[in-house]
Amino acid sequence: MMKTAFSQIIAGTMNWGIWDKNLSTSEMANLIHVCLENKITTFDHADIYGDYTTEAAFGKAFAESKIDRKKIQLISKCGIQHITPNRDNKVKHYDYSKEYIIWSVENSLKNLKTDYLDALLLHRPSPLMQPDEIAEAVEKLKAEGKILDFGLSNFTPSQTDLIRSKTEVNYNQVQFSATHFEAMIDGSLDYMQLHNITPMAWNPLGTVFREDTIQTRILKKLLATLVDKYHVGSDMILLAWILQHPAKIIPVAGTVNVARLQYINNATQLVLDKEDWFAIWTESMGNPVP
Repeated sequence: MMKTAFSQIIAGTMNWGIWDKNLSTSEMANLIHVCLENKITTFDHADIYGDYTTEAAFGKAFAESKIDRKKIQLISKCGIQHITPNRDNKVKHYDYSKEYIIWSVENSLKNLKTDYLDALLLHRPSPLMQPDEIAEAVEKLKAEGKILDFGLSNFTPSQTDLIRSKTEVNYNQVQFSATHFEAMIDGSLDYMQLHNITPMAWNPLGTVFREDTIQTRILKKLLATLVDKYHVGSDMILLAWILQHPAKIIPVAGTVNVARLQYINNATQLVLDKEDWFAIWTESMGNPVP
């Protein structure tokens, strides 16, 4: 089956709602327009964002934006049962029963004010997941046109194999950045390339701008020299570093900064010199390659 075509950078909506920026309906509608104007047409959701409220907030804004549904792609994730007043959960857990997956997707569709998701991802692996049951839910949702494509999030190669044994897997959204590069050395990205699974990277800027550690100080010092060399912001360099990997990783950018959204797509055109690419990795590791 043909994969859904997503934009080269995906807009992550986790911070759009009450968990962080708490954007108004008009601010959210404006942000959707800004994304589209700057070639970001794919929006990444999860049912739990904003304690199960952000999808509905986005849906309201999307309806107000009057944008043609065919011009955007919507991804959502399900499976995490969060402890929140909006759900009767006493222990945080995962649910991948057939009934729950179908109910969750239908709930996301209602909240997002759409008839279909371009892709559904299982949010995190569960030790109790039954591949047969997951496959039944996925195949039913595909047959009904409620999801066009299917993937995973935070799954290891062996966990992916388990699901792939019963139904096609086209995506895996994992943590990947210059400060969190484990997927590049633990076989995860190799596995995805081998099986034609498109990786998405959440938190693509890592901890560079959020933590003051020896690792981030060293990286910032290097990035300052690369900013002078390439005449772009350090965030562009970090995204270009991810985009240069042959696995064709799609970064999920969580920024709501309009100015940043207006130039973020420039990262797709930036090619780092090989030594600079390796310098970012080795400075982050704290040692040269063997």
